[in-house]
Formats: sequence, structure tokens, C-alpha cells
Amino acid sequence: MAQMRLDKLLSLQLKISRKQAAALVRGGTVRAGERILRDPAEHMEPAEVTVSGRALRYQPFYYLLMNKPTGVLTAARDRRQPVVMDLVPKDLYRRGLQPVGRLDKDTSGLLLLTDDGALAHRLLSPQHHVWKTYQARLSCPPRSGAAERFAEGVVLPEFTCLPAELRLLEGGSCPLYEVRVREGKFHQVRRMFAAQGSTVTALCRTGFGPLVLPDELRPSDCRALTPAEETALRQDKMDNLPKNDG
Repeated sequence: MAQMRLDKLLSLQLKISRKQAAALVRGGTVRAGERILRDPAEHMEPAEVTVSGRALRYQPFYYLLMNKPTGVLTAARDRRQPVVMDLVPKDLYRRGLQPVGRLDKDTSGLLLLTDDGALAHRLLSPQHHVWKTYQARLSCPPRSGAAERFAEGVVLPEFTCLPAELRLLEGGSCPLYEVRVREGKFHQVRRMFAAQGSTVTALCRTGFGPLVLPDELRPSDCRALTPAEETALRQDKMDNLPKNDG
């Protein structure tokens, strides 16, 4: 791990201001081994630093998994409406966190937030075709042959969608379907179903690449990714990941 200015390192890891970090250093509680560090501008290896005898757990980037509720904008800020960043608890917040992609205001479910810009770019790049899994409640059953048309690529006025997967989860007059797509165009899932004669009345994203929305994560809640989830996100070929089971 590269060296970093001490005040910057403490600011990032302790979620305090640079001014507070500098005061902490001058207070004599920051050490490297037995040596007391007094200069906030000194460059240090994160692994060498302790604060009040406790080692720093240095994380170069943060990755959060949120269960976005409906009615909230996928944005960093908005003057008139609540945004997903308002839902991040203070103990998980870090400067630079941004949602990866977006979910429409009326769409709920899995949303990834990170300050790792390079990874976010790769996940959103059309070249990688990262699979996204949704559950869609419909106003009525789609026309016969909808699964085949999804697999072939639904034709919309502006473009033809990439081949997608459609699976019935729950029948009835207002069925529940699972749909997996490799694109993220505006209102794409809703428009694909509209082309089959059905209206989506509720839409929830349950999967994004290797990530699956945990059953125990309630709407509006978020948590840090597990080490296994972080490792999966860094795989080189996101388009070759195994399919989600549900």
C-alpha cells in the first residue's frame, strides 16, 4: 500500500475532518510502532499507524449494498426530493460515495454505492454487459410467446434490446416474473413488458452482476459488502458470471 499524508489517512479512516486529524496527531495519540507521530504532513504506510494503541483498518475504497425503496431518487443530492445518499448511515458514509448506475424513482431493490470510480466505470460499461435481475409484477399476463421474444431481443421503436431471460415466478391475473437483462436503458424493463401488452405495476432489482439482494436487508437499509462480494465484483469478466438462482 502506498504511503499517504497522515492527516489525510486519519481523515479517511476515522471519518473526521483534516483539521481534526491534525489535532489528533499533535495530541500524541498517533504512533508508528513506539514512535509518536507529531507531523500531520508526514507520509506513512497505513499498516504502520496506530491510534490510541489500535491499528487502522485501512480500506482504499468503500462498497455498500442498499435496498433502495420506491419514492427515492438515485442521486447524490436533490433540493426537492429525498435521495439514496440520505439513507446511508453516518458510520458507513464516506466522502466520494456514489451510486453505481441508477434505479428509477418507482423501482426498488439492489443498489451498489462506492467511491471506487474505476470499478464503477467497468460495471457500467456496455462492453461488459453486466447482468441485472429484476422481479416484475404485471397488471395482466403478457402475450403468448413473450419469453421467446425476450430471448430473441425485444424490438422497441428506438432500438432492439439485447437477448434477455424471462421466467414466470407466480401465475394468476397479476403474475410475477423474473427478468434478466444486460443493458440499463431508460425504463427498459417496463418498456419491454409494455411491448408484450402488460404494464409493470411494481419492479424490484434483485441482482446486479454477482451481487444478490439479501432477504434480511430491509427497504432503506444498507450494509458494507462482504469480502467475498468484493472479490466477486473485481472479477475480470463480469459477463461470464453464473446466473442467479432467484
